[in-house]
Amino acid sequence: MISLNVKGNQIAVTVMGQFTLADYQEFEQAVNYGIQFQGTVNLLFDLRDMLSFSVDVAWEELKFSREHKTDFGRIAILTGDQWVAWSMWVNRMFMSADIRLFDDLDMAQAWVTGGEWPAAAG
Repeated sequence: MISLNVKGNQIAVTVMGQFTLADYQEFEQAVNYGIQFQGTVNLLFDLRDMLSFSVDVAWEELKFSREHKTDFGRIAILTGDQWVAWSMWVNRMFMSADIRLFDDLDMAQAWVTGGEWPAAAG
């Protein structure tokens, strides 16, 4: 299951449980809409509650990334999963986007919206 939040050229995606092909296709529709009306889009993927994804999602993601290799500005990925982190590094070969891993939601949101990391409190 996914939750999408679209605001201008920013798309936030939260994946909970199993990430299915139908979920990924819903994400693709949001991105295609954003590209059509906003140009380059920035993504925030919150994968901290993702339990698993299927091979068809991985394949679709690879194809979609290659088709839209210049349509993304910044991609922030929130995850603690090493396989997801490894996949991100592989995707860098196919995309011109600035892709970064985060473990803090506030830092990821600040960065993906064009800012830098918030100053440390205290």
